[in-house]
Amino acid sequence: MQQQAVFAKPIRSLEDALEQCQVLGMRVSRQRRFILELLWQANEHLSARDIYDRLNQQGKAIGHTSVYQNLEALSSQSIIECIEHCDGRLYGNISDSHSHVNCLDTNQILDVHLKLPEEIIQLVEEQTGVRITDYTINFYGYRNSQE
Repeated sequence: MQQQAVFAKPIRSLEDALEQCQVLGMRVSRQRRFILELLWQANEHLSARDIYDRLNQQGKAIGHTSVYQNLEALSSQSIIECIEHCDGRLYGNISDSHSHVNCLDTNQILDVHLKLPEEIIQLVEEQTGVRITDYTINFYGYRNSQE
């Protein structure tokens, strides 16, 4: 008997993230809630160090180890996004499929939701023999013009 995979709904809000934690049986500790709240408030990609610093600046005492363990648990369950970046891992609040614009002069990573024309998807399928079911694209550029 073949078992079907169960896919969670996309996580697009703090409430969705907290609900998914509960669905997966993950304890929503005070520290875990702090991290999720920060990622949704910041609405940018942050390193573990950034998260640690910002939470402590807000008076929310949390240890380095707790930050790393919670980020690992949340990203491994696809509740938050983890991006491997040249400076290390960055974490973001969007876990559904999307692409990124990497701004080379500001070091920002911006989320962008786009849909490729069907002709491009077909071209990739023809060239690879693989049926495309999802995709992400990384764009690179400069916010300020380069000479």
